[in-house]
Amino acid sequence: MSHCFCSVVSKANGEDLIGWAHNFDRYLLIEMPLPWSEDLWEKGDVLPQAVVDKIKQVKASGTSLEPLVFCPDQEYSHPDYTRILYYDRPAQQFAQFRKQEFVVPTAKLTDLVTALLDSSEHISEFESCRQNSDRIREFFVCTHGNVDAACAKFGFPIYRKLRSEYVPASHGNLRVWRVSHFGGHQFAPTLIDFPEGRYWGRLEPEMLDLLVWRQGKVSELRPFYRGWAGLGWVEQIAEREIWMQEGWDWINYLKIGKTLAIDSSDEDYPDWVEVRIDFTSVDGSVSGAYEARIEAKGTVKTMWTSGKDQPLWEVKQYCVNRLNRVD
Repeated sequence: MSHCFCSVVSKANGEDLIGWAHNFDRYLLIEMPLPWSEDLWEKGDVLPQAVVDKIKQVKASGTSLEPLVFCPDQEYSHPDYTRILYYDRPAQQFAQFRKQEFVVPTAKLTDLVTALLDSSEHISEFESCRQNSDRIREFFVCTHGNVDAACAKFGFPIYRKLRSEYVPASHGNLRVWRVSHFGGHQFAPTLIDFPEGRYWGRLEPEMLDLLVWRQGKVSELRPFYRGWAGLGWVEQIAEREIWMQEGWDWINYLKIGKTLAIDSSDEDYPDWVEVRIDFTSVDGSVSGAYEARIEAKGTVKTMWTSGKDQPLWEVKQYCVNRLNRVD
């Protein structure tokens, strides 16, 4: 096979992108100038070695953490200062991640990262650096071409359109950043929408109005939705169907998911799973639960890495076979 992009093959073969949101309790995003190496989390050629070592230590302890770097922006960024965005799960049942943002002297970066990851009282030393940005929605678009060329080729044009057209029109309520690899480059162009933690892929210029402004039929976003980071991958498959039924109000409901039963014959890619997702509105006036059975419905061939003569991989596809509300 000649040189081609994994995302083109994936889309052409009909691979469903749902269930491909990473499920982490914490996200640490550090502003770092380009270029970013492919192995930036292994050695300190992009980040200070002390930061790399601290992240390794925390992840080795079992903490559910996704570290990412994002590119400075001419409008927002400041020489000799580094911006850090830290999102963490506020409770077991939740709708969006809790956000903390700091802009610190670059010399203090390691100290702040350590305080955040250790949940240390030393975080109080950085109160003067804390930013009041809770109302700001943040889009992180993967353009990390050193990991996969598809993210650079397809990610950058979408980033540029969002940054040049939608950010000014948001009147300060949206920022858009170029971010390092967060998986799923076969769905490029792809982004994470924080503070909700929703993952999107195969982005097209025509769907950006609906993604940003949320005026229209939520069902039209279905082909682009990778899933919500607050749930495991199988639960994400059910959550997509629920969202399509419930509409936009679903975004703000506090949610929690669990697996009720699972096919034991294949630990990684079971033939069937039964899950439950409980939800409640913030004021408690609406509550309920859905139970769903997800079943495998065959396979498709996909490509996980762009390039010449890359192998094709056969992957199971899933559908919601049964979905019941069980208030």
